[in-house]
Amino acid sequence: MNAPLVTGRLLRLGGGRISLRVGPRSVVVGAVAAVVVVVGALLAMTTGSFPLTLTEVAETLVGQGSRSTEFIVLDQRLPRLVLAVGVGAALAVSGAVLQSLSRNALGSPDVIGFTTGASTGALVAIVVLGAGTLGTSLGALVGGLLTALLVVALSAGRGTQGLRMVLIGIGIGAALLAVNSWLITTAQLQTAVDAQAWLLGDLSNRGWPQILALAAVVVVLLPVLFALGRRLALLELGDRPAGALGVDVGRTRTILLLCAVALAAASTAAAGPIPFLALAAPQIARSLTRAATPVLLPSALVGAALLVVSDLAVTRLFQPVPLPVGVATGLIGGLYLVALLVRLWRGSTT
Repeated sequence: MNAPLVTGRLLRLGGGRISLRVGPRSVVVGAVAAVVVVVGALLAMTTGSFPLTLTEVAETLVGQGSRSTEFIVLDQRLPRLVLAVGVGAALAVSGAVLQSLSRNALGSPDVIGFTTGASTGALVAIVVLGAGTLGTSLGALVGGLLTALLVVALSAGRGTQGLRMVLIGIGIGAALLAVNSWLITTAQLQTAVDAQAWLLGDLSNRGWPQILALAAVVVVLLPVLFALGRRLALLELGDRPAGALGVDVGRTRTILLLCAVALAAASTAAAGPIPFLALAAPQIARSLTRAATPVLLPSALVGAALLVVSDLAVTRLFQPVPLPVGVATGLIGGLYLVALLVRLWRGSTT
């Protein structure tokens, strides 16, 4: 019997053969998102309270700029830009993988508690252990991974596992949010201020150590997830069809989940919690490409574009005190979540 046919532009199964091809809309969406990233990068590097020309930026990047331009470009704007691209891409891919595995539009790391768990780990490092930058990053990674293990363990079993994972994750995230509030209220004043500032999610006051740590995770894990993209698409058919098509379901699901959680935790460790980007970016990419299966590379580019543009907007529109980008994404993402829930509710009643 021929394998089932899955309608869509990316995945076709038939006659026992599997072909995965990139649709033209995916190429166009990825190219447009990449152009937005480049334009946003140029504006971020040249505009602001200390305007620079492209020539001055280029000369500084090759080591021929003045001391003042080196400070502005290499110590202020470039780290912020690189971090925005890395965090945006990592969160978007993490959200795309988790939404696909849970088969639920709400299955992103910030909704199901993974990001909150990473924040709890970071706050324990800051408030309880008095850790610095490295310790805070390690605490966020450990907190995110432990939260993911707890959610997965509690949601294992028969039934609608994806929905159960989302609901359990929301519950655990709410509990951890209470723990985070308690940690802040019991801390010393300056420590509480530092912790609350970290929780806002911001790309400022971040240096190359955070960027290099995030880059190491992104460079290792993104290629792994891209390579597993075909298997991820097959898992959306269900465990039995995927297994019949040669996918080691348990092993593949575990690798995908660990990689997605590690990306979300590493992003939170580098920039603090950036809410709703992991929820919105993969859905925007999938809607624009009209793909029936996960589109990881377009999702990464859309996520990078959204965060670069969001950070550029808050730093240029809110002066002299820029608004943390996490506040902006939280506001926009909250409205997006309301619209998503309304759309899902209407779809379920028609």
